[in-house]
Amino acid sequence: MATYVLVPGFWLGAWVWDEVAAVLREQGHEVLPVTLTGLAERAAEASPEVNVDTHAQDILDVIGDRRDVVLVGHSGANLPVTAVADRIPEQLARVVYVDTAPLPSGMAQIDFQEPQEQAAVRAAVGDGFTIPVPDFADAGFTEEQREHVLAHATPEPFGAATQPLVRPRERTAVPKTMICCTIPLAAVRSMIGTVPAFSELSGPEWTFHELPTGHWPMVTLPARLASLC
Repeated sequence: MATYVLVPGFWLGAWVWDEVAAVLREQGHEVLPVTLTGLAERAAEASPEVNVDTHAQDILDVIGDRRDVVLVGHSGANLPVTAVADRIPEQLARVVYVDTAPLPSGMAQIDFQEPQEQAAVRAAVGDGFTIPVPDFADAGFTEEQREHVLAHATPEPFGAATQPLVRPRERTAVPKTMICCTIPLAAVRSMIGTVPAFSELSGPEWTFHELPTGHWPMVTLPARLASLC
């Protein structure tokens, strides 16, 4: 049986993996959902100093000395998850990217957005240090799902979006899987080699799955997501 470490994307905590974790545990796996610093039950730890490095250390603390770990990262968690994969490849069996992909060295999460979107995020943060929770109106949730997410979501430390990931030049390849939800797999394949943010996906260590749903499949299709992880 495998050990799964599940890392949520922006505004979310370990709670968002509850249904996925239940399926994996029923199969006999050890499952360790992560709440990153400054979020959910750790919201009081949010500060201007919380960034990608902070969140990478959170993941490393959960993994400890475990080996053969399946490390699963959703959305904005791609940066700390990638940092961990670069640092301890010998402890990982596989890295799973849920509707996201590793960004190139020197690129921050906010850099993946269009300039107008970046400006809107910075305006929303203002003089603070967190990104407000969105309304999730177009997330593909049922009203019950949306209410549940809004009741538990917390503002995201801004440093997690603005600190660029600095990656080592020499890296050990780890088996990786991308689960495509909002971007069709055919579109992803067409961007490999043409869009810098997708440049790494051409390696032989990559496999791909398509799960057509919204950006939060752990909420909308948890059992199917678990089967692909």
